[in-house]
Amino acid sequence: MKNKDPLISVEDAMLKTLKRPSPKYLLALAFTSGCVLFGALAWAYQIFIGIGASGKRHPVMWALYITNFVFWVGIAHSGTLISAILYLFRAKWRTSISRAAEAMTVFAIMTAGLFPLIHLGRVWKFYWLIPYPNQRGLWINFKSPLIWDVFAVTTYFLVSLFFFYLGLIPDIALIRDRSTGLRKTFYSILSLGWSGSSNQWWHYNKAYLLLAGIATPLVISVHSVVSWDFAMSIVPGWHSTIFAPYFVAGAVFSGTAMIIMLLVPLRKAFHLEEYITIYNFENLAKVLIFMSLIITYSYTMEFFTAWYSNNIFEQETFYWRAFGFYKNLFWFMFICNSILPLLFFLKKVRRNIGAVFLIAVFINIGMWLERFIIIVTSLAHDFDPYVWRTYHPTIIDCTITMGGLGFFLTLFLVFVKVFPAVSISETRHSIIDKISPLPGGEREG
Repeated sequence: MKNKDPLISVEDAMLKTLKRPSPKYLLALAFTSGCVLFGALAWAYQIFIGIGASGKRHPVMWALYITNFVFWVGIAHSGTLISAILYLFRAKWRTSISRAAEAMTVFAIMTAGLFPLIHLGRVWKFYWLIPYPNQRGLWINFKSPLIWDVFAVTTYFLVSLFFFYLGLIPDIALIRDRSTGLRKTFYSILSLGWSGSSNQWWHYNKAYLLLAGIATPLVISVHSVVSWDFAMSIVPGWHSTIFAPYFVAGAVFSGTAMIIMLLVPLRKAFHLEEYITIYNFENLAKVLIFMSLIITYSYTMEFFTAWYSNNIFEQETFYWRAFGFYKNLFWFMFICNSILPLLFFLKKVRRNIGAVFLIAVFINIGMWLERFIIIVTSLAHDFDPYVWRTYHPTIIDCTITMGGLGFFLTLFLVFVKVFPAVSISETRHSIIDKISPLPGGEREG
């Protein structure tokens, strides 16, 4: 193996991941698909009974579904953002993680898009959110946050999908050349006639750079729009100018943790230790440290601003958030998002893959709780004490939530058996650059 051409070794290692699935893979796929099935049945029950089956009551009309929406949109924003920014800065360590991050982005947006539809209740009326000429003479309400989300998320999904698919094309062509029968036909269609000529590589580099440049500011603007769903209201705890940067930092924070959660089992299952290295996880851990400090600063400023404002409604909302009915969730969230990531200052923790994975799991639990606390505590404890009430999730919305997670994992499991989870072309070029580096980091066919 040591004497084998490293470029051939890369191709063989990545193509080996596309072979017949193992029993463990099929078991995992069956489990995630089962979650999707149970979630779909719960959604069907909710449609039949009514939206009240989810436990939503006035004034907490945004509950678990919008919590899930904001969480999955945040997960989605990190993948393309990290991949695009690292590409623009020519960071070589992105090579082995960019494909999984971009796939995570596309699948997380698809998952996030389900929850506004579920939240509508009458999902068959979803087309009312889409601007199109119609005989009813009606137009969409641009004052509605739902409309903002339709525009923002749809735009981001299309850019992320193009960015993801463009990066796949050279690898799809390689699989096409190694395949026969129906597989060859399938990959031939998806490869769009790629032959790897110098002219194609030139256009490929320019298009990839352009999409990376578009995706980077788009991520920031889109998650800012999601934050305005809250900040543009007058609800105590929401009406704040800090929400846009706060939500963007939270998106990168949770998304980076999700990348780690996907890469660790992927690395182990497909024996990709040579390509997804400890160095990759150490750098991702450094990103988590930085984002955790921003998140902690945002928490501190929220409470300071509420105290300094001398606004009794803001003060009471934040006091209840920390010491009221949901106080246990709040402090557990604070530990997950602000205390545990500090362990990454220790190099031996950053280089321990098990520890990095475990902390990443707690970070995503904490970030989901953050969205839940922001949404529920402000609505449950706003201006009028007469309507204060606590919200309790039901088996229906919890099952639908698990169905959303199962949907995301099912898509990712199918992806890693259809396409290479690590970019073959970029890994090959990184090896070539080590042997004979090119000026400016440009690729050649």
